Amino acid sequence: MKVIDKIRENTNSCSDRVVFSFEFFPPKTEDGVDNLFERMDRMVSHSPSFCDITWGAGGSTAELTLEIANKMQNMICVETMMHLTCTNMPVEKIDHALQTIKSNGIQNVLALRGDPPHGQDKFVQIQGGFACALDLVKHIRSAYGDYFGITVAGYPEAHPDAIGPDGLATLESYQSDLLYLKKKVDAGADLIVTQLFYDTDIFLKFVNDCRQIGITCPIVPGIMPINNYKGFLRMTGFCKTKIPADVTAALETIKDNEEAVKAYGIHLGTEMCKKILAHGIKTVHLYTLNMEKSALAILMNLGLIEESKISRSLPWRRPTNVFRVKEDVRPIFWANRPKSYISRTIGWDQYPHGRWGDSRNPSYGALSDYQFMRPRARDKKLHEEWGVPLKSIDDICEKFKKYCLGKLRSSPWSELDGLQPETKIINEHLGKINLKGFLTINSQPAVNAERSDSLSVGWGGPGGYVYQKAYVEFFCSKEKLNLIVDKCKALPFITYIATNIEGNWISNVSQTDVNAVTWGVFPGKEVIQPTVVDPASFMVWKDEAFEIWSRVWAGLFPEGDPSRNLLEQVSQILSIYDYSLSCSPVTIIILCCFCRCKAATIWSAWSIMITSTATFLQFLRISETIVPLMLSSFVKLNCISIYIGMY
Repeated sequence: MKVIDKIRENTNSCSDRVVFSFEFFPPKTEDGVDNLFERMDRMVSHSPSFCDITWGAGGSTAELTLEIANKMQNMICVETMMHLTCTNMPVEKIDHALQTIKSNGIQNVLALRGDPPHGQDKFVQIQGGFACALDLVKHIRSAYGDYFGITVAGYPEAHPDAIGPDGLATLESYQSDLLYLKKKVDAGADLIVTQLFYDTDIFLKFVNDCRQIGITCPIVPGIMPINNYKGFLRMTGFCKTKIPADVTAALETIKDNEEAVKAYGIHLGTEMCKKILAHGIKTVHLYTLNMEKSALAILMNLGLIEESKISRSLPWRRPTNVFRVKEDVRPIFWANRPKSYISRTIGWDQYPHGRWGDSRNPSYGALSDYQFMRPRARDKKLHEEWGVPLKSIDDICEKFKKYCLGKLRSSPWSELDGLQPETKIINEHLGKINLKGFLTINSQPAVNAERSDSLSVGWGGPGGYVYQKAYVEFFCSKEKLNLIVDKCKALPFITYIATNIEGNWISNVSQTDVNAVTWGVFPGKEVIQPTVVDPASFMVWKDEAFEIWSRVWAGLFPEGDPSRNLLEQVSQILSIYDYSLSCSPVTIIILCCFCRCKAATIWSAWSIMITSTATFLQFLRISETIVPLMLSSFVKLNCISIYIGMY
């Protein structure tokens, strides 16, 4: 989606909501890139309208910028705006960049002339390239029509090239700069983001001056928090930014105290934004310098975000790629591995959409190294927590138990950092399940008409109610599987699936039977059902889950290590469908229809099911009740579905 459309929607809704966004730049090292994605993922959870990524001086980071932009849009799932400059860029390279981001579903470009390459004082047009941002805007509109939303830079104090040695631009230079900005807008730019400034009066005058000459598009103020004194002087010197006397005086007394400088920077940024917002401007763009604390602190001071309250439009982060923006249904199996799911479905022509949609698609991408790559920081944590010696099956059970109780932050089966808030509702029950030999890798508690703004299970925004069927997915022994399947024969309202790594399966449902496990009811909308259990997708997921066991977890240990031998032995046993050993892992997925029973009842019943089948059956019959839904409609809860997948 174009950023300008988001801003217009917010304006047309007459909402007091403030649209905020973040800027990042490409780090110089691989570790830096990994850390940036970790930080970006956390910041995006606060729902910025968009994020942009810069283009290195002289095109020095061209390929890295393209790669980061792609991952931002398609893996982080944030609306992405990519900077594009004219420096050292012939038309062929510019078109390569534009065609690349278009194919990746990105619709937003910040068109810039660019800074001179390192070692040069002035910008020089190269042969076959453009002389200025205006030329670039014209080219994008001419070659790509209305596909891209084009943003351009605005300079409240005039472009640095127009500012003299005294730190000021002449009136003639300032007015000439404004007229040039209008030419960029008239040529097709639909949004302006300003250069950094620290005098809000200068910015407000700039906005008024733009309106006076007929520039009507939104003008977004660019705010750069002060994080350290030397960096502040370097950046303001490079951009020739005016520093108000009171800011200089305040910093002079604390310039050697980095924490005090940062605290002042947060205070100053907050006060600047308050003044700007008070003048009716409802947009803020934060130059983060790849740091999160100051930017988020300013937004919290403004009341725009809450650290403990993360809003979700769906149980999973909604995609921003223009080709899959209508996607609103996913299988639950990849709940903890969303990036893997996206990478395996990125080539689909259509994505599941609509209340009764499901995730069946014959063209899941094949498993590749990408699905098993981890950021270095997370890889280190996984080694620390899961790479410890294993002597027995009991050690394996204990490892899963510790993760479910929050004593471990990582899991080979999760891309996420620690447990999800909803998992903490049932983590003690999960711990008990793991000690009984059920090694859980995915779960959700039962939820019956919880408010949609709940901190733990809410999604979809305020005013609605959400529902979930209790669900758990885990490895267990063949004996336990046989016991469950045997008991299910007398219970026609229970369905199950069991499959080994070779694809042999036992089931009393077909591969076309899809079961919604999460749904929500909202004012003026149809029921939304964003998460399903789809047996066909489960048969795809089993390969990935099994591969994680043997490739990721066992791979933490060197060749010949006893722990690796133990895990590989289990892996080899798993490939034989009818082989019965106590360490033969099986994945079982339990889906319970929501009911009057509390979630704890479900988990308690499950944890004692093996030793007290009668209690479990009694629980099932209690669940066969009639429960009121929204608007006085009723649904008979006459089934509990058990999906079993054996590896």
